[in-house]
Amino acid sequence: MTVIVPLRLAFGFAASLSVACVATEVRAEDASPWQRDSHSAVRLLAGSRSGAVLLGGIAIELQPGWHTYWRTPGDSGVPPRFDFSKSDNVEAVTVMWPAPKKFDDGAGGTSLGYKQQVVLPLRIVAKNADKPLTLRAEINYAVCEKLCIPVEANTELGFASVASTEDGALSAALDTVPKPATIGDPNPLTIRDVKREGKSIVVVDVAAPEGKDVSLFVEGPTPDWALPVPKLLEQSPPGVRRFSFELDGLPPGVSPEGAALKLTLVGGERSFEFNTNLN
Repeated sequence: MTVIVPLRLAFGFAASLSVACVATEVRAEDASPWQRDSHSAVRLLAGSRSGAVLLGGIAIELQPGWHTYWRTPGDSGVPPRFDFSKSDNVEAVTVMWPAPKKFDDGAGGTSLGYKQQVVLPLRIVAKNADKPLTLRAEINYAVCEKLCIPVEANTELGFASVASTEDGALSAALDTVPKPATIGDPNPLTIRDVKREGKSIVVVDVAAPEGKDVSLFVEGPTPDWALPVPKLLEQSPPGVRRFSFELDGLPPGVSPEGAALKLTLVGGERSFEFNTNLN
């Protein structure tokens, strides 16, 4: 990196300039350079290096008015895809997804995803905790306003810092990932019950504090399930927010009986994930 300063500062502040350059270099080791396109930017973040399990992240920034998608995009959209297979000394990478927002997809439906910026935390397992680790990611995602534009990025980052400058950002991102929960938990925000109405309707009863906006999302057991976004019903029992969705968008020839569903409940800054089997 080239740093240009006025000549009158070049001598009197040489020491402080040297310190600033060192700090910039250390920070650069904890985040890869931004890979930019016309409407977004993406880079990798590295957490502190300690043991065989590491925390990293994929940071995405979006221009105003543009969005990208959650792992399940909703009624329309393209979920991001990541390939870490070219990494060095990496056994496995798990992408953790912050709770999404709902927005109009422009065609009368609802899309799920992120606007402005998001950090997707990564749980990285090293093959050997004592050897250098380099994460390489091929990233494919879509950025959308009225139309969607595909984006491809290739980036890499070594994990070397004992105390990473990105630990705070990664910890904050982890706080936005829905926490595991069990149906019927005695929490202020929880799912009380999941039941079938006939063959094609699923009803979900949610407990939530009064006045709090609540959203519910549902996923099937495999990515080729495309279940609709649950809708909040106008009439619900006292103290309950009742959602429903149709068993639509199943893969051809697949029966919903006994299928494992994942339900994500979002209320304000809190979010939870529940697993259930259809009866």
